[in-house]
Amino acid sequence: MMSIDHTGKSVIVTGAGSGIGRASALAFAECGASVVVNDINVDLARETLSLVQEQGGTATVFMADITDPKKIDELVLFACDTYGKLDVMFNNAGGSFPTAMLDVPLEDYRNIMALNIDSVYYGTMAALKVMVPQRSGIILSTTSGAGINAMPGLAIYGIAKAGVISLMKSVATEYGRQGIRANSISPGAMETPGLVNWLKTLSGGVQGYSDAQPQGRLGRPEEIAGAAVCLASDHASFVNGSMLAVDGAVHSTLWNPLAGML
Repeated sequence: MMSIDHTGKSVIVTGAGSGIGRASALAFAECGASVVVNDINVDLARETLSLVQEQGGTATVFMADITDPKKIDELVLFACDTYGKLDVMFNNAGGSFPTAMLDVPLEDYRNIMALNIDSVYYGTMAALKVMVPQRSGIILSTTSGAGINAMPGLAIYGIAKAGVISLMKSVATEYGRQGIRANSISPGAMETPGLVNWLKTLSGGVQGYSDAQPQGRLGRPEEIAGAAVCLASDHASFVNGSMLAVDGAVHSTLWNPLAGML
């Protein structure tokens, strides 16, 4: 029987204080990896750390503003100093809320881009600086269906997430011969605190949006975490430059479940 073993590996997960990031930190630790938990909210990061430790895993917290390239460099250096190397960089942090293009102030545009593509670029470059010399490493990044198809109110977010897909493809093609694999994961509508709280403000609410999904439900953060630990394993050793949709088929539809709810 196939199993996933990340024993002896060092993993950074950004945005690990909740949702997909927390589930991924727990999953990597459960598979034997030593995890650096990063989140802008120190209390949430510490909660994740406690959960990892409760299940017998190894982790530590490092606070860093991932939109600051110097802080990202410090994050990677911390992982290497603490665990001796960096095997997996999971650029997971990101987010946005629907706003019509003409209603997005320039400052908000810059903030959305900083969080959703600049931070991924900084994290990727910092990771490559240590992974290329060691001739091995996995870079994973969370993207979105908004980066594949247009979604109402998510134009800026979509621009950034399309960039994430392109960046992972570029890393794979430029550094594959140096033992680097880079892939993106595109979640569907996930049952995360941010999405659930926002859906509650819409006419159809959480249930209406869930019912509109092809599988009739929202995804679970653990389902993205499962994809991440698999992509980072030897079972996916020839998967490079790919975008994996973990979306309950929503990317395959022509109809947007948000239609009529905004």
